[in-house]
Amino acid sequence: MHDDELLIFEKDGAPPLPATGTEGFVTNDGARIWFAVHGAGPAVILLHGGLGNAGNWGYQVPALVRSGRMVVVIDSRGHGRSTRDAGPFGYARMADDVLAVMDHLGLEKASLVGWSDGACTALILADKHPQRVSGVFFFACSMDPGGALPFQSTPVIDRCFSRHRQDYQALSATPDDFETFVADVSRMMQTEPNYGAEQLACIRVPVAVVIGENDEFIRRDHADYLARTIPGAELVVLPGVSHFAPVQRPELFDQAAIGFLDRLD
Repeated sequence: MHDDELLIFEKDGAPPLPATGTEGFVTNDGARIWFAVHGAGPAVILLHGGLGNAGNWGYQVPALVRSGRMVVVIDSRGHGRSTRDAGPFGYARMADDVLAVMDHLGLEKASLVGWSDGACTALILADKHPQRVSGVFFFACSMDPGGALPFQSTPVIDRCFSRHRQDYQALSATPDDFETFVADVSRMMQTEPNYGAEQLACIRVPVAVVIGENDEFIRRDHADYLARTIPGAELVVLPGVSHFAPVQRPELFDQAAIGFLDRLD
């Protein structure tokens, strides 16, 4: 399936997540964090990008369940069905939210697949709590402000933004606050994270640094730098896709993610 221009994604979103008997909320640090669990086997947690929600993983969840895994999806604080407090967004806070979900589910350890902001959250959780993380599939993000390209709007980005607006208004407990939500998340993106080379060199879990060949937001040389600096990290470049690979060419993304997870197993 190809949706390189995000025409399908803007209109319909990703496919609905499969039905599950295990979903709910965990209260942590002033927020209620929504989660759902699918399948059985080694645990993998999917962390979506900024302004999105767990439903953006609609192509990935069935593929990962078929690969024999328990898949946990989470709406980041303030995103989707999860609430937020009056405090600022922060990747470390969102990493703590993931840990709270793991504790609630009794997961001592899990692999993490992160997309954009979710990748930052995943790597920060791995840095702070390496004993809880089997590995990180780090897709389409930077770990310092210099890793981002200057923003230039494109039709593809506009279509993704339109989908995020529609989903926020449908799912959020504060459906009229989308503009404030965007401003607050953007403020976090512009100032965080701020990992230097020494901090990256202390990461002690397996990491795949993954970037689309045509990423609109992240510098390719930054991905190269991360792969060189994080001990033992591998670099994966996905051909023909951009920042939105999971919904542009799901089979390509899924093959790379499951390949990494298989190597961890």
